Amino acid sequence: MTAPMPFAESALPGAGFGLPEMGFGGATIGTLHGPVDETDAAATLEAAWAAGIRYYDTAPLYGAGLGERRVGGLLAGRPRASFRLSTKVGWLAADGACHIDYGRQATVDGLMASLDRLGVDRVDIAYIHDLDPYNHGDAAPARFREAMAGAYPALAELRRAGRVGAIGIGVNDPDVCLAALDHGDFDLFLMAGRYTLIDQGAAGRLLPACLVRGARVVVGAPFNTGILATGAREGARFRHRPADAGLLARVSAIERVAARHGVPLPAAALQFPLRHPGVVSVLPGPRTAAQTTSCAAWMRHPVPPAFWDDLVREGLLPEAEGLSAD
Repeated sequence: MTAPMPFAESALPGAGFGLPEMGFGGATIGTLHGPVDETDAAATLEAAWAAGIRYYDTAPLYGAGLGERRVGGLLAGRPRASFRLSTKVGWLAADGACHIDYGRQATVDGLMASLDRLGVDRVDIAYIHDLDPYNHGDAAPARFREAMAGAYPALAELRRAGRVGAIGIGVNDPDVCLAALDHGDFDLFLMAGRYTLIDQGAAGRLLPACLVRGARVVVGAPFNTGILATGAREGARFRHRPADAGLLARVSAIERVAARHGVPLPAAALQFPLRHPGVVSVLPGPRTAAQTTSCAAWMRHPVPPAFWDDLVREGLLPEAEGLSAD
């Protein structure tokens, strides 16, 4: 059997390179959401490569560096030009634990430690991680100022030195990204779960602003932590919590439209974000090799334009979100 071709790339305007339309989110195999043993993690990553996935995202927070070492193990010996790689700064991993530091020196030291764990001399993207009220509460404004005074200029210098290809922010809060656009020259934002088939929270202001400024968005958590992969089943989860009755009913209605068009719900969930011209890549976070192979197949599954039109017609998708980027 012929191996699948790597996924097509979309350009990052300010960075001079592109990102594959689907990548691999490394939080789960990095044990952020529970234990994953070494054998299963390696099989999952190998399945990703075999499926044509060439963009890998990780972070020191994922297993206090374990996630980076696992991704580095997959990529060891492979031509550096054959893949894209991103990690994050802000969380520092040491002695099996992590702590936050958005300062300039901590950013440089943290990235150098990440490069060592990954076994590379540069990363394509470095994101400032978890710079939002969810993680910092009332201290969020102070943390943001710390990052703009420390982490951002450090990453900008590393970008000029060629150790980082592009810089961004990885959060689940569009307002943080909008504020960052006013403070610096960011290439892209990794937005978890806020531009999906059932949550278009990033659409109103962030995506239009990115198009104006030449930045782009990578969408993480395209299944909203479960429900868009499992469907409206008992126990389905949305943002790590049980989905309420209203959301279950909405997803059930989307499933009915999808069934009429022969579209698996997860295929619609993975392909929806890329219909917006501001989105360059989608990052599911599979736990197993089988899930990884399924994600790649869903991303390649044909989805007819009439499916999106019917979602709009039935009030299941705002009209603007039903429009193709073409």
